[in-house]
Amino acid sequence: MAVNPPPHENELSEMALEELDAACGLHFAEMRQITPWGDTYEAMAPSGREVEVERRYLWDNGTTGGAIVVEVEVRDPIQQTGAEARAVISPPLA
Repeated sequence: MAVNPPPHENELSEMALEELDAACGLHFAEMRQITPWGDTYEAMAPSGREVEVERRYLWDNGTTGGAIVVEVEVRDPIQQTGAEARAVISPPLA
């Protein structure tokens, strides 16, 4: 007997990865201009529930001008669950 997960069981993780892809879509020069920076906004998950999405652009190891850490967190404040995704973007080679 196969076990199928309920619909949208992993939707917070899926949303976090999608938002991370969008957040990493900036060119490095654009990221450098806004780092450090972050924001939080409300969004609608595929299941229809309201979630909070937080994006952060931070200097890796706190070193200005180096690699940039891009973090995304998707939270369901009512169910007190969430998922995170993270990428480190290195400066382009000269």
